[in-house]
Amino acid sequence: MGFLDNIALGLGEAITTTNLLYCFLGCLMGTLIGVLPGLGPAATIIMLMPLTFALDPTTSLIMLAGIYYGAQYGGSTTAILVNIPGEASSTVTAIDGYQMARKGQAGLALSTAAISSFIAGTIATLVIAVFAPVLAGVALRFGPTEYFALMVLGLVCSVVLASGSLVKALAMVTLGLTAGVVGIDVTSGVERFTFGFQPLSNGLDMVPVAMGVFGLGEIISNLSRPAEQRTTYAGRIGNMLPSRKELRRMLPPALRGTTLGSVLGVLPGGGALLASFATYAMEKRLARDPKSFGKGALEGVAGPEAANNAGAQTSFIPMLTLGIPSTVIMALMAGAMMIQGIQPGPSVIREQPDLFWGLIASMWVGNLMLVILNLPLVGVWVKLLTIPYRILFPAILIFCAIGVIAINGRPFDIYIMVVFGLVGALFRRLDCEPAPFILGMVIGPLVEEYLRRAMLLSRGDPMIFLTRPISAVLLALTVGLILMIALPSLRKRRDEALQEDGV
Repeated sequence: MGFLDNIALGLGEAITTTNLLYCFLGCLMGTLIGVLPGLGPAATIIMLMPLTFALDPTTSLIMLAGIYYGAQYGGSTTAILVNIPGEASSTVTAIDGYQMARKGQAGLALSTAAISSFIAGTIATLVIAVFAPVLAGVALRFGPTEYFALMVLGLVCSVVLASGSLVKALAMVTLGLTAGVVGIDVTSGVERFTFGFQPLSNGLDMVPVAMGVFGLGEIISNLSRPAEQRTTYAGRIGNMLPSRKELRRMLPPALRGTTLGSVLGVLPGGGALLASFATYAMEKRLARDPKSFGKGALEGVAGPEAANNAGAQTSFIPMLTLGIPSTVIMALMAGAMMIQGIQPGPSVIREQPDLFWGLIASMWVGNLMLVILNLPLVGVWVKLLTIPYRILFPAILIFCAIGVIAINGRPFDIYIMVVFGLVGALFRRLDCEPAPFILGMVIGPLVEEYLRRAMLLSRGDPMIFLTRPISAVLLALTVGLILMIALPSLRKRRDEALQEDGV
């Protein structure tokens, strides 16, 4: 089928009554929970994922995608109104967005974020529709050696693009790889890291681990702060509709952010995060008045929000076409597909085109719904933010517990969630970003599987990774990346790009 035929197929699937309803519910619930301080898209998706298990696979993914967009938008709302970013990439939005809110321009900041995100979402959806099938065609030529090399490159990228110390990011990936091999080795039948404890023989399930690290860990971290640091928004919203002059100001940075975010979002680990910081730095350099940044610059909200949204959507490309999650969110989406009996990878486009193109078309529908839904409901979200955190966190705990139990029905998963909640709080106390840990846990078993397959095909000859062109190129890129980040000058540039003070 041609490009237009594929788009028509996707729209026909996305705008059915059922899928529109669940896309709307996903956007609404995602925003509702994403607005709450201390919860980001990852924790929101984990809590609400059990609601999608009984749905049709296409409807399930459309609803999860809507939850993702809604939670991401909710994170921007808290960043602007109360200076609490819902996720790492919203940190950049908070720099100028919160200053605009303090000046009585909260409505303008929120509308700027919504319009920029919609522009980015529309363009990024077209990028996915054009490039994802091409990449999937290339992926059909991949064997065990190529997949192994690609996943190693992804793990190295997740270390490079993680904010903070390289050593800490490497430690997080290593811990994730270790957690991923817990259980019985399917090849030899030997128990690994179970310490003779029978419930661990099936391994560590990703959902309770992620729920603990992101959900419970964030709660513990929030409760450890003084109560005055969890203040709610008490200012006025102001005018929500931007003027023509303000629209002309936000359009160029939104387009630049979309371009940069679309490219960097494909990178494993933190492409969308890097895009937000890089776009902010670029807009600051291009601005006529760079000193206005950090004091309520409109461009400081439009550019990073567009980059964040575009990067978030193009991160679907490697997950859908290669079966490799580039972010924690994509790891959760891949897990949801596997629960539905669908293996992420190039076969999805060929064998289930209605699911693939329906999901892509729903991205544009979901972004449009967010603009229509959220701008009139800003007052509701502000009221929600006035609920004391001592009332909110027990409700969040209940959501987490229900979500964990609903997946496997094992009470033991609650204990796993609690343990990893303490681990997640420790990560935050040590300034260790938890995302590389989860990515290492998800990708680690796949790296081991493809390594074993490749070695079996070559009868134990490791030179197979260098004799096959694609794997040799990918491994060369990996080695080059390692050598580059080892150079002091490049490490300094990376640290400056990822530090808030550096932008």
